[in-house]
Amino acid sequence: MTHWFHRNPLKATAPVPFNYYGVVTGPAASKICSDLRSSRARLLELFTDLNCNPQMMKNAADSYFSLLQGFINSLDESTQESKLRYIQNFRWTDTLQGQVPSAQQDAVFELISMGFNVALWYTKYASRLAGKENITEDEAKEVHRSLKIAAGIFKHLKESHIPKLITPAEKGRDLEARLIEAYIIQCQAEAQEVTIARAIELKHAPVLIAALAYETANFYQKADHALSSLEPAYSAKWRKYLHLKMCFYTAYAYCYHGQTLLASDKCGEAIRSLQEAEKFYAKAEALCKEYGETKGPGPTVKPSGHLFFRKLGNLVKNTLEKCQRENGFIYFQKVPTEAPQLELKAVYGLVEPVPFEFPPTSVHWTPETLAAFDLTQRPKDDSAKPKPEEVVKPVKEPDIKPQKDTGCYIS
Repeated sequence: MTHWFHRNPLKATAPVPFNYYGVVTGPAASKICSDLRSSRARLLELFTDLNCNPQMMKNAADSYFSLLQGFINSLDESTQESKLRYIQNFRWTDTLQGQVPSAQQDAVFELISMGFNVALWYTKYASRLAGKENITEDEAKEVHRSLKIAAGIFKHLKESHIPKLITPAEKGRDLEARLIEAYIIQCQAEAQEVTIARAIELKHAPVLIAALAYETANFYQKADHALSSLEPAYSAKWRKYLHLKMCFYTAYAYCYHGQTLLASDKCGEAIRSLQEAEKFYAKAEALCKEYGETKGPGPTVKPSGHLFFRKLGNLVKNTLEKCQRENGFIYFQKVPTEAPQLELKAVYGLVEPVPFEFPPTSVHWTPETLAAFDLTQRPKDDSAKPKPEEVVKPVKEPDIKPQKDTGCYIS
């Protein structure tokens, strides 16, 4: 597989000791705090462990989230929140805005932020897998599924949990609607790239490939539009990626639409479609250069040198030359001045996010365990409360180099 995906950095977080001296009055409550501390640390470790697979990630995430639910939901499953929801301050950085974290004294903020990182992990796992040499069919399916799972997590956070925050997300932060919407759509678009590659490999009808490519280009355009009102200082590189992928898959759509037109003996229109493919490919090539030169979160690479990019250039060139030869020998049709309208609607292969739900509250949370947290014993002067402006160290992510001849770069 010869895909290349842009990836923003993982969110970083300050350590959380879950120590509540005086508040914890029994061994069951003490055990819950110990388990929260260890399961959180384990989950954070797995984010950068190259040996981690989706099952390991799911198990670790479920373990932590099921314990954290006791800080959020009442045990009787009523709409009432847990008395512990606001006991702990959590600090998280954002994927775009550097090392100055956001801080909220709210367990829902922790649930959302950690869930966000789990979704990011699935995108990075998919990206890493797609960069392997000689990827198998099962691995391609895993890439496809991981991106759909990530989209589902982002969607669930946006619809079901972010609205519950007492303090709304600040402008340009990860939990703001524009950013999380862009992440959802990007995951869907990248999953469709896998579908397109599979359709090409299996030599499906050009009309199907053209429609899928057109829908994918529209996804990238929609994601770019979601970020259009953000500060360029931190969104420009990501937007260059989305724009170049939009142009790239528009070129794909015109290329395969041209093949469909040629098969229908509309050689003049086919040539015009291929000329439009050349135009969008040239735009994508220029954006590749701009992407490499743009500062901001994400890898420093030259996408135009990647195999996935070069293959399309050769396909457009060869298909156009074939159409021109056919027209010169057989059809003698006039080439229209206007490019054909791409009114393509994919019937098969469109990607929807995999529905996601957080696990239920751990069985270790009982009424007796909850009663062992005595909030009347909290210190009135919480001088240990961290300051939001303190710097949180960025996550040291593994340096993944592209495999030989795949043209992929994984961040």
